[in-house]
Parts: sequence; C-alpha cells; structure tokens
Amino acid sequence: MVVPSNHPMIELRRLFRFYGKTKAVNDVSFHVNAGQVFGFIGPNGAGKTTTMRILATLDTPDYGDALIDGFSVINDPDRVRRRMGFMPDDYGTYPNMNCLEYLDFFARSYGLVGRERMKAIRYTLGYTGLDKIAEKSIQGLSKGMRQRLCLGRAMIHRPAVLILDEPANGLDPRARIELRQMVLGLAAEGTSLLISSHILSELGEMCDSLGIIERGCMIVSGTVQEIQSRLMPHTNLKMKVIEQQQKLVEWLSVQDGVDAVAVDGTMVRCQILGAKSDREQAALLRAIVHEGFDVIEFSTEGQTLEDVFMRITTGAVQ
Repeated sequence: MVVPSNHPMIELRRLFRFYGKTKAVNDVSFHVNAGQVFGFIGPNGAGKTTTMRILATLDTPDYGDALIDGFSVINDPDRVRRRMGFMPDDYGTYPNMNCLEYLDFFARSYGLVGRERMKAIRYTLGYTGLDKIAEKSIQGLSKGMRQRLCLGRAMIHRPAVLILDEPANGLDPRARIELRQMVLGLAAEGTSLLISSHILSELGEMCDSLGIIERGCMIVSGTVQEIQSRLMPHTNLKMKVIEQQQKLVEWLSVQDGVDAVAVDGTMVRCQILGAKSDREQAALLRAIVHEGFDVIEFSTEGQTLEDVFMRITTGAVQ
C-alpha cells in the first residue's frame, strides 16, 4: 500500500516544450494528489504524450519543471523513476518470453531481489489476472492480456505514481471494464494515476479530476462536476407523466427560470437556468405533483465529457 503524502504526487509547474516553431507543451500547470485519478484529454497532437514523456523522464522541458512525489524530473530523474511507472501507448514485448519471465526481467531491472522480487511478481500476476497464464508465451496473448502485462510491468515495483497512455485502446468492452476496476483498485490503495484516453465515457466513470489540453495549452482543469457545471449554465431535466404531457409543457412554459420545454416521445424535457441543487430540484418536483400531474419519472441529464470536449475544443492542429 502506498503511504499518503502531504504534497502533490504529480505536479507540473509552468511546463514548456518546443520542437522548432511547434509549441508542443505551452505553459501547462496542474497537480494530482495521492490516490487521485486524473484524466488527461485532448485531440491528437495536443501535447498529451509529450507531457507524459516528460513526467516519465524520457524527455526534458525547455522551461518549467515537473515533479513526481516532490522530486524534479530535471534534477532527480533517478528518484522519479523509482516512484513512477509508465505504460506507453506503444510498448515492446519479447515474444520469446512468457508472462512470468517478462515480469521477472523488469522486477530485476528495478533492483528487486530474493523474496521481495518473488512477492512482487506473485502480487502483480494476481492483481492483473495473469496468474493462470503465467507460463504462456507473450506471442500467444490477446490484446487485452498484453495490456494487462504492460500494466503489470509498470506497477511491478509498486510505484506511488502510474502514468497510462491510452491503456484501453483496442480493448473489447469486458476488458475495458476490468481495466477500469484495476485502475480504481490501485487508486483505493493510494496510487496516483494520470490517464490519457480518447474513450471519454471511461474517464468520466473513473476520474476524480481532469484536464483538457489543445495545441499545447491547458484549456480547463478541475473535477468532472466542476467543469460540467462551469460550462453548462443550465440543468437539463426529463420527466415522464401519465397522459398529461402537453398540459405539463404548458404549465412549465410559464414558470420562472424554465426554458426549452418540449415533448420528446413519452418524456417531457426542459432546461432550468443555473446549476440547480438537489433541494431546488426536489422543490420543483413537489410543485409539479401539487398541480396534479402523475409523475412516474424525474431525473437530470448532465453534460457528458464528450459534450464538454466538443464544446471547448476546435480540433485545430499545430
């Protein structure tokens, strides 16, 4: 189990990285605390992979700094590597090895010896579900099993921070669900995770906070709820009543702060101006029932991450 820290486990301080005239990373700052899952979102070429490579000490910034567990990737790269595991989107495996040999190789690379090494290998095999195929050749593994093996390689030394670049890419629905469970399990143990993914629905279900980057610049960051409420000045409501849809539309249309009232099949939908609290929504429901409407369904519809992403990004490339 990772020991909690009183400082951010991942911290970017005004990070810049240029390639000629291309500003791959342009003044990016954010932090991730212990046990948090941070979603890193952006179009292709936005600067996500460059940022993660800097955090993994595979590249160096032109200006600014990045810290893992308080240690600078510039000044203390060796300490950073001990505290961090990196799962790139394109990783190498050795076809002449089996799963056990592969994890053993990386455990030795991290300096694990004797019982400590064997304990780490057994734990990793069990956690990733590879224990039943430990002696199977890597060449015969499915895409999902290879992803598990790469995650195992990244976590074999029980790092405080994991950086995962498109970990669910190419996985079937079951494999994605199982990967999400593994990520949440690691976070529950105190591991901090930074995850880049184009599968935004997945990130919305497992991230505590997220940042959206485009053309090297961080456009917005915060918790999922904060970003959704900041970018959505109204609350979408949907309700279902028995045989009174049109009457409910007429009643809602003359209420203060209610807009865009319409019948949608068996549902009545509307927008309530402002991000309403649960208590305010409950008060509206009581008023509807008091007017004699037989309500059998009443719920809110928040913006999805896809909605947020499409709203604030332009798809522009450098």
